[in-house]
Amino acid sequence: MTGYIALLRGIDVGGRNTVRMADLRSLLNGLGYTDAAALLQSGNAAFTARGAGPAEIGSAIEDALRRELGVSAAVVVRTAADLQRVVDALPFAVRDPAKCAVAFLSAPVDRDRLAALDPSRYAPEELVPGERELYLYLPHGLGRARLTPLLERHAPAPATVRNWNTVTRLLEAAGGRSA
Repeated sequence: MTGYIALLRGIDVGGRNTVRMADLRSLLNGLGYTDAAALLQSGNAAFTARGAGPAEIGSAIEDALRRELGVSAAVVVRTAADLQRVVDALPFAVRDPAKCAVAFLSAPVDRDRLAALDPSRYAPEELVPGERELYLYLPHGLGRARLTPLLERHAPAPATVRNWNTVTRLLEAAGGRSA
């Protein structure tokens, strides 16, 4: 069995695209995944599965969300090992875990597309590309960040952002070690 995390993009805990975490756990169990645990009431789940890869699992979850809950949401899935790689590759010090974040992409980073961003225009915010993730340092917080709204135009695929506290909690839930 492989440990996975699913990150649902655009899930509102009280708005129009609402998914109760109990419903998410039930949906994952209904798809045949085991040890499903929803985390933090915001579209994060850890579970185990066998025989399928992250892209296939993500598509299955998206289809089930639409079919069973009437919710359209992009789902990014990572294995516990890949999430460990993301944590280990953090390119800067965690000055404040609430202001350090990772934008998870469903496709590899397109560095040519990101080249259109002039980092000096967004200082003191930082953006460092990884493999299928963008590392962000947002000293004024995620809600006031100037870089995150640009991800839609400059990232190659839908992105969903999680702060460092959430990333490390998800890693622990997926069976990895904490950073």
